[in-house]
Amino acid sequence: MGEQTRETFGSRIGFIFAAAGSAIGLGNVWRFPYLVGAHGGAAFVIVYLIMVFIIGIVCFVAEVSLGRHTRQSNVGAFKAIKPSWGPAGLIGITAGFMILSFYSVIGGWSIYYFFKAFAGFPAADPVVCNEMFNAFVTSSAAPIFFHALFMLATIYIVYSGVQSGIERYSNIMMPALFVLIVILAIRSMTLPGAGAGIEFLIKPDFSQITGEVLLAALGQVFFTLSLGMGSILTYGSYLGQDESIPNVSTIVPLMDTLIAFLAGLVIFPAVFAYGFEPGQGVGLVFVTLPAIFSEMPAGNLFGAAFFFFIILAALTSAISLLEPPTAYMMEEHGWERRKASVVIGIVIFIVGVFASLSMGVLSDFTIGGMVIFDLLDYLSGNWLLPISGLVTAIFVAWVWGTDNALQEATNDGTIEFAWGSLWANVLIKYVAPILITVVFLSSIGVIKVGV
Repeated sequence: MGEQTRETFGSRIGFIFAAAGSAIGLGNVWRFPYLVGAHGGAAFVIVYLIMVFIIGIVCFVAEVSLGRHTRQSNVGAFKAIKPSWGPAGLIGITAGFMILSFYSVIGGWSIYYFFKAFAGFPAADPVVCNEMFNAFVTSSAAPIFFHALFMLATIYIVYSGVQSGIERYSNIMMPALFVLIVILAIRSMTLPGAGAGIEFLIKPDFSQITGEVLLAALGQVFFTLSLGMGSILTYGSYLGQDESIPNVSTIVPLMDTLIAFLAGLVIFPAVFAYGFEPGQGVGLVFVTLPAIFSEMPAGNLFGAAFFFFIILAALTSAISLLEPPTAYMMEEHGWERRKASVVIGIVIFIVGVFASLSMGVLSDFTIGGMVIFDLLDYLSGNWLLPISGLVTAIFVAWVWGTDNALQEATNDGTIEFAWGSLWANVLIKYVAPILITVVFLSSIGVIKVGV
């Protein structure tokens, strides 16, 4: 595709909402609160905020700059600077493809729970809610049906184009998501006994900060901001030439952090008010909270609102995962957007079917001791994402060159980038590659960070 025909976002706010939507997903809703719960509450939040600035925004600036400069998605962006590096772009696209295959299954669970919330959850007993959850995810037909609904919505938005699809629906979903999370947070914080949960989230115990906490915060920042999966780089390629990259690259991570913090204000006051355990993973959303909603006054309405929030968060992330492989097929193979989004979406759906069935009838089929669902999660999150992020940081700093990157980030020196010299000479060159390498080696078990 020539640059003259390339789609772009129609406005700065369109890019911000789309990129924030990419970053704000299930990781904010259950993974961030889970990590906060497991790593000492407010102390983790403070470490996380520090990591947002020294790794999150740094890599965000790099990806957006590379995307806008080349006006290409992953593979094309690398090739435009140095052709031999083209295959490096496939790492992120493959990671996003694998993530969406199981992510859309979880998105389908959220749709099911949205309708289930209206009817009312069975009991205030997490054991009963856990049985309900297991019965649903291990069944065959129902999870696949809702997985299909979720993928249809994702495909439709990407099929509709950058402005008519991604930007248009992000501009609707992101404000709705924010309003919902604020309403839910206010409701949760006004529950009797909610104060302990609020204190847990905002009153730090610095003795809780360990090497393990630092690593967990670093990993969460990297993964929650959609770094390394091609989404931000591709969205950057649609950004207007006169927009401030440092500005939007700071706003989006901070929006992502705000939503994660508000999700904590939804979950922890409710968890403490009803005497449940905060340090859980996916069960916090699909087991603990349904038990709370069954006991809470008007819990069916607040439960439905919460799961609608999750649907929106998952959907804004899903479209950012489908867009890079769609853009790749358009740029590298000449496909039309409609064909690319539909064909790739169907393939992802089929892989997702096997991921869903691996929770039930295919649970005996394992690779490396993992069912398909867990294997997709492990390979994408522990291997492909950190490798892609590392490769991108090295490429921007050492192959494209920080002088060129800084020229793009500052619109040829016409806008201010207050810490541009620090970004170019220290953070993206040395700090980001070292920290990403530590995350990678830890995630695959090569190094252990003691408590």
